[in-house]
Amino acid sequence: MNTAIVESFAAMVREKSLDKDVLAGIIEEIFGLMVKKKYGLEAVYDVVVNMDKGDIEIFLEREIVDEVEDENTQISIDEVNEKGNEEELEVGDDFVEKLELVSFGRRLINLARQSLNQKIREIEKEIVTNEYNEMMGEIVVGDIYQVRKNDVLVNHNKNELLMPRLEQIPREKYRKGDTVRAIVKEVRKTPNGPVIIISRGDNIFLKRLFEIEIPEIYDGVIEIKGIAREPGERAKVSVESQDSRIDAVGACVGMKGVRIHAIVRELNNENIDVINFSEDSITYIQRALAPAKLKQIEVDEEERKCTVVADSDQVSLIVGRNGVNIRLAMKLTGYDIEVIREEKPFEEYEDDIELIDLREELGAELVELLINNRFDTAVEVLTAGVEKLKEIEELDDEKAEEIIEILKNQFEEEE
Repeated sequence: MNTAIVESFAAMVREKSLDKDVLAGIIEEIFGLMVKKKYGLEAVYDVVVNMDKGDIEIFLEREIVDEVEDENTQISIDEVNEKGNEEELEVGDDFVEKLELVSFGRRLINLARQSLNQKIREIEKEIVTNEYNEMMGEIVVGDIYQVRKNDVLVNHNKNELLMPRLEQIPREKYRKGDTVRAIVKEVRKTPNGPVIIISRGDNIFLKRLFEIEIPEIYDGVIEIKGIAREPGERAKVSVESQDSRIDAVGACVGMKGVRIHAIVRELNNENIDVINFSEDSITYIQRALAPAKLKQIEVDEEERKCTVVADSDQVSLIVGRNGVNIRLAMKLTGYDIEVIREEKPFEEYEDDIELIDLREELGAELVELLINNRFDTAVEVLTAGVEKLKEIEELDDEKAEEIIEILKNQFEEEE
């Protein structure tokens, strides 16, 4: 029976990939509890587990007495003699007896089996927790097996990984059965076991992709100094070469952009700007706001604030679509950036626009009104300004300002 029990336990543990010594320790603890349940908490015992032979031996030690007061810790000299012990034992000596498992009864043995199962589950949870704690910040590759409303479940080495909505790339499609790459971001301990959080939206995921695709970064020749990212939209990465012979940005982009394109594809076509890092804050901010051309930069190092002056036609480039370019530049540089628009003199515009060509934008009646008041082109109106337009009886402050804004936008769009 001993062998059958050990083999049963061993098979159970092999499935969980536990160490034999760990199993032996668990069995010793479980059977020790079984002895205490039968013989009391004061019982003196020893559990010997031989995993190689598949054997469990349980020894109970009791004191030899004339009259037994506690059967769990004492045994009478007469009973010892009846057992035919080979040693000459006397009252006061300790008698060690080997207990058979069957003597514990089926109920206690089943209880031991249940306790072992619970212990194994606890150890399994601890093993999974430790395994993924060691993999924190590293890329794992798994198969999607369930897509829910707010999260995606991924199978990795028979373990369930969770990718919540906030860790996903927006607008990226996830399908059951697809292979997905992500980093291990967090290991949460819960009463039901560890919850492994993975992420594709974290900056570290982008960093690991750079290390995979760009050997110079993996080898430490090029260092990533900063990452600012809005997943699925755009990212800015600043890099610095430790070798003056190597162009950091060129190495990251690769021949014909092959290296950076591999990363972009992995990130669902997220645009990635790679720039050279600089210790000089003005240069760094200028590079972070590229491709916009800046006229002036003023930096307050203590307040970490920056004021940028640029022509009106450059402001849209600085800000970017929905403000993403300037937000990322602020994240990357650590400066709060304020943009001051410097209006370009209207006389400098090379191509003027006839008002008659702006009927769709201004409306036919408004164009006719302006022409009747000797304004034939957009530059003429802009040069006149709001005050001159207000002299026209049919135009109030609000309408005059609206006309100026519409015409300004026409020139910015052409730029």
